Amino acid sequence: MKAPFSWLKDYVDIDISAHELAEKLFSCGFEVEELIYLGNKINRVVVGEVKALTPHPDSDHMQICVVDCGEEHGHELQIVTGAPNVYVGMKTPCALDGSTVAESNPELLEKNPDAVKKIKQGKLRGVESFGMLCSGEELGINDDFYPGAEVNGLLDLAKDAPVGEDIKKIVGLDDWIFDISITANRPDCQCILGIAREVAAVLNKPFKAPDVSYTAHETSAAPITVEVHAPDLCPRYVGHYVENVKGGVSPAWMRKRLALSGIRSISPIVDITNFVLLEMGQPMHAFDADDLGGRKIIVRRATDGEKIVTLDEKEFALKTENLVICDGEKPVALAGIMGGLNSEIKDSTKNVYFESAKFARDNVRKTSRALGQSSDSSSRFEKGVDAYTNGYGMDRALHLIEALDCGTVTKMCADVCAADLTPRKMTASIAKINALLGIEVPNAEIESILARLNFQPEICGDSLTVTIPGYRDDVDGYPDLAEEIIRMYGYDHIIPTFLEKASVTGGGLTDEQKKELHLKNLLRTQGFSEAYNYSFYSPKDFDLMKLPEDAAERNAVRILNPISEELSVMRTFLAPSMLMNAVRNIRRGNDVGRQFETANVYYPRNTAASEQPDERKHVVLGVWGGKNDFFDMKGAVEKIAEVFHVQFTYERAEKSYLHPGVSANVIFGKEVIGQIGELDPAIALSLGLDKKVYLGELDLTALEAALDDAIRYKNLPKFPAVDRDLALLADEKLTCAEVEEVLMHSCKYVTKAKLFDVYRGGQIPEGKKSMAFTLTFTPDAQTEKAFTPETLDNFVKKILNNLKFKLGIELR
Repeated sequence: MKAPFSWLKDYVDIDISAHELAEKLFSCGFEVEELIYLGNKINRVVVGEVKALTPHPDSDHMQICVVDCGEEHGHELQIVTGAPNVYVGMKTPCALDGSTVAESNPELLEKNPDAVKKIKQGKLRGVESFGMLCSGEELGINDDFYPGAEVNGLLDLAKDAPVGEDIKKIVGLDDWIFDISITANRPDCQCILGIAREVAAVLNKPFKAPDVSYTAHETSAAPITVEVHAPDLCPRYVGHYVENVKGGVSPAWMRKRLALSGIRSISPIVDITNFVLLEMGQPMHAFDADDLGGRKIIVRRATDGEKIVTLDEKEFALKTENLVICDGEKPVALAGIMGGLNSEIKDSTKNVYFESAKFARDNVRKTSRALGQSSDSSSRFEKGVDAYTNGYGMDRALHLIEALDCGTVTKMCADVCAADLTPRKMTASIAKINALLGIEVPNAEIESILARLNFQPEICGDSLTVTIPGYRDDVDGYPDLAEEIIRMYGYDHIIPTFLEKASVTGGGLTDEQKKELHLKNLLRTQGFSEAYNYSFYSPKDFDLMKLPEDAAERNAVRILNPISEELSVMRTFLAPSMLMNAVRNIRRGNDVGRQFETANVYYPRNTAASEQPDERKHVVLGVWGGKNDFFDMKGAVEKIAEVFHVQFTYERAEKSYLHPGVSANVIFGKEVIGQIGELDPAIALSLGLDKKVYLGELDLTALEAALDDAIRYKNLPKFPAVDRDLALLADEKLTCAEVEEVLMHSCKYVTKAKLFDVYRGGQIPEGKKSMAFTLTFTPDAQTEKAFTPETLDNFVKKILNNLKFKLGIELR
């Protein structure tokens, strides 16, 4: 919501600065997101009076001006101009040496909307010029801001403009715009009047209500009847007939108010509807009354396939859920969104029928979204319009018609109202309000605050009775009254206290959170980016991952009211989400990537919907493209084991969504805690992937107790480590992990066993394979001498015996 400072002053005598008012508004619940100074691009530009003109000696269109810019800036400044409308005695904006004006070059503005043009002393065709005389364009204004601003030439100021005065004060740029964030429960403040009421209350100043008086005249025109066939979608419809409409130009004060809000003046009638929308928050529409077939207004649901062409010349086919305003023959407006082309106000329009109504916000929102059609009116209706303002806004519009003398207000009117306009009264306990606030607010202060907010309070003992203003649909109980009181009384009066069962804690992260953060940082150092996904996905993902019908992952918690079928079950494993991340990235040209996500998975405890699901923390990894392969995934998992001082073993996996030959179970102790592997080629083909994708998922909850991220220290060995290579003849069915486990446990000095070659064929018997390992023997801190060849031979002999005994492996 954008509110000009000068417009707010029409209703409240504001005696503080714009910045101070912004702080006041914030203190009572209205955040000023931005405070915009209209003259921020204009600096050192003053009113100058042309005292003399001399033709330029080297130009047939330039003239040398002597300009009086006042005592402070000089009475005889020489400025060269090429403007055709300059004359002696003209008062015009004068940009002095070192000044800035608005940039008018579209290309520069596109690159930098805040660009300015700097004016410096210089020579024009050999003649010294000490500034520049300005047009309206160079001040960034149009005719709505100041008459004549769009003339092709200099801006001709009023003769009474003081010489030397800052131009911003003359043309209305010495003003501020408050960009205010309005919460959803305060639609009454989506207008200038609503903010002005709050300003008056917070400053404890009288509120000057706008004039809504007018005189209605008899008319000989045939009556226009109004029927509302859908009162649930249109609780109130106010109509009024105005005849003898005149065209012309709206007064300068109205054009400027509209310009401050970013709206161009069109005609008095249209300007009035826009003005009332901005001032009162009441969207209005004006029909050409002579185009209303049958002299009727009918508010009804559209019929399927019914068509309308709106003011922007777009045609729409409607459905029964759309609300339309019809005459006796056809639709003439989309209710709350836009009028129809067949009843628009034209230059030839003589009689109009004004509409001020309340339309159901959800219906306007759904129609607007479904048709892809929106407007300032629809935006306002979607936030909510109260029935009280319908009549108030109509009265204001009729007053303006009379004040601008642009039509004759008649007595022909209609007010079809299904809403209850009786003022609501409410009684609350002051003790309960104070108990809710946790402080004692003096009764006199309560009465003063609520009176300033137009609640007409009456206090009798502990009883507080108020009459709720018609525009405050959000107030519905004593907690709402408590909120009104405290935001004006001041939140700084609230004394911080603990809840009844609260206790003081040391703060900081829990051990579990610290470990999770350490894990995330570790994965980032491995080149992974963290991903965040929804906690739910589609049941179709189970089929995509080729899960068997009896798979545990299919036993998912289902959402009772899902946003869509695509987000209807809670995740039982994270791999589908990570796969979709990879698919989206690959399809958008991000051919190489590494991502991880830590999140909870959810399993139902039983069939009761009220029972909370069992939650377990998982981490999922995804890598794709480039040189990434299975061993990059395995390396990341092994790094987790190394840093957290746990040991994993691996065995061939049979997981439905992983490649049967390029996948492994991750085992901790005797429990399978996850899988790693390449995405099944059949799934990759169905998704149209031309890059290999590798997925890994671990159950962190199963590891939680064993994870130890503490830093450990040990003495460095006194002697160097020694490597020995072994070529082993092993059964084809044996895995590398099985062999590594025996190698690592056969000798306490073996700190690393690395497979560097696998060979089949040649001299290798059928059903066998050659596996070559490099073993690293590292002396511990207690070892008193380096390993000798004999010592190493003994270690190797012991290892080979263990391999023979446990796995049937022999040395080649």
